[in-house]
Amino acid sequence: MTIAEIQRALADITAETDPTPKHFKLASLVSAVFRERGVELVVVGGSAIEFYTEGGYVSGDLDMCLVSPPRLDIRTRQELMGRLGARGGPRSWQVAGHFVDILGEVETLARTPFDELEAPYGPVRLVSPEDLLIERVLISVYPQRYEPAEQCARKLIAVALSGQVEMDWREVRRLAESPEYLILPVLETAVGEVAHELGKPNPYHS
Repeated sequence: MTIAEIQRALADITAETDPTPKHFKLASLVSAVFRERGVELVVVGGSAIEFYTEGGYVSGDLDMCLVSPPRLDIRTRQELMGRLGARGGPRSWQVAGHFVDILGEVETLARTPFDELEAPYGPVRLVSPEDLLIERVLISVYPQRYEPAEQCARKLIAVALSGQVEMDWREVRRLAESPEYLILPVLETAVGEVAHELGKPNPYHS
């Protein structure tokens, strides 16, 4: 992207008043600038849940991880974010009035692929919903109950049960049973409760 194109994109993002489209456009622009340098990013955490739920949950910042290469030197990070007029670093910057965190290599145990969504300035990759769900369920109960993570998990379950997000429930079960998580009863309870509230079939109902 040329400097002029980036400036127009930043003006568009700054003028956007709806948080979720604003964050989505910003993720698209950051991804595009890094992709031009051969660096692929993926949106993770609460930011990915925000996009999957179409604003049902709104994240406080934009969290992205490295896909390839898995590591990036500080100088290159600063240079690429500098093209966006960013301030700060080396892992958290302010761009167009919003915080962007570029973290390390993405952690994923799911066998399902990343999702890719079309966006105004180029595609945006999202970590798989299976990874996101099982991560939030774990955080909701360990090391102690954490209600914000529980609400995130329930929102993601709701959009999946409603058909807005494609969720591989077998893969989620496999992850829940894995030694890295060991939270199958918690997962099944949460899915059952949300299914009952929505009047939807429970994928774990025998």
